[in-house]
Amino acid sequence: METNELKKILDLGVKREIKAYEFYRDVAAKMKDDTVVKVFKQLAGEELQHRETLEKLEASPTTAVQFAAPPVDYKLAEQTEAPDPTTDMKPADAIALAMKKEQEAVEFYRKLSAGTDNAEVKGIFDNLANMELGHKNRLENVFVDIGYPEVF
Repeated sequence: METNELKKILDLGVKREIKAYEFYRDVAAKMKDDTVVKVFKQLAGEELQHRETLEKLEASPTTAVQFAAPPVDYKLAEQTEAPDPTTDMKPADAIALAMKKEQEAVEFYRKLSAGTDNAEVKGIFDNLANMELGHKNRLENVFVDIGYPEVF
């Protein structure tokens, strides 16, 4: 693969990770619910780790980077409406919004993967999609816990 092409891909990934970090950081700072704040702060930290991973690849494209296997996709985000962001969002709404953002990120990287015949580029996009799918999966689990609590 051409080095310039790989750099563009990785730059794009870094920019998306920065935006995701800023989103989670900003929402965590505005929310009052401790559970949402905790989850969003964790996700912000993970987005920074994703950024660091991509920057390592950018600095040394031959560096071996281990990506986790893709988690199960329950597709709950696809069945949930994205609420408008507000500072007084209910916890379930904040999680629903984050789920939708992660769904969009997964779809973005999957679309890029489908658009290339280069196996190396396809692998990078698939791994980026899987990283975001991990967040989506985690948020869907939190959403079920918050949105559908068991009552005894």
